[in-house]
Amino acid sequence: INPTSITIITLSIITGTIMTMSSSNWLMAWIGLELNMLAILPIISKPKTTRASEATIKYFLTQAIASAMMLLSSTTNAWQTGNWDIPELKNKFSTTIMTLSLMMKMGAAPIHFWLPEVLQGTTLQTALLITTWQKLAPISLMYMISNNIQPALLMSAGILSMIVGGLGGINQTQLRKTMAYSSINNLGWTIMIMALSPNLAVMNISIYIIMTTPIFLMMTNMSTKTLQNLTTTWTTSTTTTLSIALLMLSTSGLPPFTGFMPKMLALNELITQKLTTLATLAIMTSLFSLLFYLRIAYLIMVLTSP
Repeated sequence: INPTSITIITLSIITGTIMTMSSSNWLMAWIGLELNMLAILPIISKPKTTRASEATIKYFLTQAIASAMMLLSSTTNAWQTGNWDIPELKNKFSTTIMTLSLMMKMGAAPIHFWLPEVLQGTTLQTALLITTWQKLAPISLMYMISNNIQPALLMSAGILSMIVGGLGGINQTQLRKTMAYSSINNLGWTIMIMALSPNLAVMNISIYIIMTTPIFLMMTNMSTKTLQNLTTTWTTSTTTTLSIALLMLSTSGLPPFTGFMPKMLALNELITQKLTTLATLAIMTSLFSLLFYLRIAYLIMVLTSP
């Protein structure tokens, strides 16, 4: 892609996200999301392979359906209440449809099917973009309407995402798919705690983004795409290999790493609200995800020490 196109695409992605995050009107938010989606399509389809084309089409179709649901929801709400403001989403039907459409845009379970497939079909840099930057706009919208969403909906979606993210990642050998399931798992925590403490959800997703970015950058640097590639990375750079292992453990929420903090605060919040069963379920599902993170760390650190 030539420099002019890259500049236009990058600016469009940034503008779209900022536009959605700063708008108070549903139509402006929708325009921002559309701009964002259209700008990222050429990036996904950049590798001239059938996998990349397939990933582009999958991404486009899911995002287009989610956008249509979003329009339906906001229009129904405006029709009922005469109001286009984002926090004024008072209609029950509209709120449910809107929540589902935002979850589809982020790739949370039960509408997560597109995420691992799309990531597997693109480059590592694009995968990084989809798992981090592309989640900011939908999450900010969910944050704005979090007071109106039924907590049961958010919590069940959150637990489901944790289970899917944990179990899906266990038998993966492809690192991009593993990172996709890791993203679904982390989204589960974010969505679940959004019902009780939206600020905590924002902190959770921020820490996740801060930890995922260097993992992807280091993988790109060493062009590592499978678990098998990881076992030989120490020959090129021991420091990088060790850093990936530690970051993986941190993302899994293993104490004493950073990733443990948002999980602990979320559990604390759940127990304070007398939701002990939900907290127990959340802990059990995080063990699934810990399993595949530990396997990666084990492959890196134990099997092939220099």
